[in-house]
Amino acid sequence: MQFKELIGQKVIINRLIEGVSENRVSHAQLFAGKEGVGKLAVAIAYAQYVNCKNPSENDSCGVCPSCKKYQKLIHPDLHFVFPVVKTPKIKEPVSDNYLDKWREQVLESPYFNLNMWYKTIDVENAQGQIYVHESSEIIRKLNLKTFEAEYKVMIIWMVERMNVQCANKLLKMIEEPPPKTLFILITENEEQIIQTIRSRTQLVKFIGIQKEAMTNALSKLPKAEGKDIEGIVHQANGNFISATNLISPNELKAQFFDQFTNLMRISYKRDWMPMFEWVDKVAATGRERQKSFLLYSLRMLRENFILNLKQPELNYLDEKERGFSERFCPFINERNILIFAEEFEKAFRDISSNGNPRIIFLDLSLKITKMIRA
Repeated sequence: MQFKELIGQKVIINRLIEGVSENRVSHAQLFAGKEGVGKLAVAIAYAQYVNCKNPSENDSCGVCPSCKKYQKLIHPDLHFVFPVVKTPKIKEPVSDNYLDKWREQVLESPYFNLNMWYKTIDVENAQGQIYVHESSEIIRKLNLKTFEAEYKVMIIWMVERMNVQCANKLLKMIEEPPPKTLFILITENEEQIIQTIRSRTQLVKFIGIQKEAMTNALSKLPKAEGKDIEGIVHQANGNFISATNLISPNELKAQFFDQFTNLMRISYKRDWMPMFEWVDKVAATGRERQKSFLLYSLRMLRENFILNLKQPELNYLDEKERGFSERFCPFINERNILIFAEEFEKAFRDISSNGNPRIIFLDLSLKITKMIRA
């Protein structure tokens, strides 16, 4: 992958290129930012540039043996770590167990999120982790001599999913790695990474993809023909994954919309039997889907509160969401927005901590019946 293939992020790319040209490649870097802004894509292109045999001032050559292997993600000195799940057949999973699927996912598009990854490996109802067994594999691989590149590169995607035991075992390796080792840690929530890991890395903060770059990228997609590109770019708010979903709405977002609107209607009516049925249905889904629904709900609450301000440039609702929200937004106001946010955030934390989903969602829905009339 070359820099010219990426969408936006020119400031960060130029800074990384400058570091290489001045021989200032930090051995451990933390790429942080929300989903869909291209952190993984930049990481791979950066690693390819670092190890390119004939780099130009602005990009890797794309034709040397190293670049060709990077483009297929098969370079022997390029390693990936990412969240995986335990299965009846794999009791102590590591990333190499899923490496073929990972390559398939990244080569299709490096712009994807956890739910898309779990769908690829057919474990949508599980919560993936980077388990302690992974640390031994990382240490083993990085202690080997490089096969043919100048740098051994270890890209850890969604490093906040690394469990504490694994993180603690890697502290010394990240702080004092073998010569010519490059760690690139990728996160959507740096606050969830243990401080001892964060303190050993150089932070590279990603912002949303710029509107012009997003517009150009979307205009090249066949499925975007005839779509309101300008409106989609505004609604996506710098997130390329959201933009592609707006062009071709996925089933999951439609389900979240229906779940959110049903919950609010049932809670307002205080219709108890449908509420219990709603709770049972949501509780039967996987934890990752439950967490994604709660994040979607927080977004909808924010958008409805902002909608009351009558400033459309601040809203990022699609047509279907706006149709509901124009009627619903008066119920989300300055008297209850903070309480709503706190309760949904609490439910998210409780689900993340493996709490009983039926109890958590029942408690949340009962509290909504009070808050929605505040």
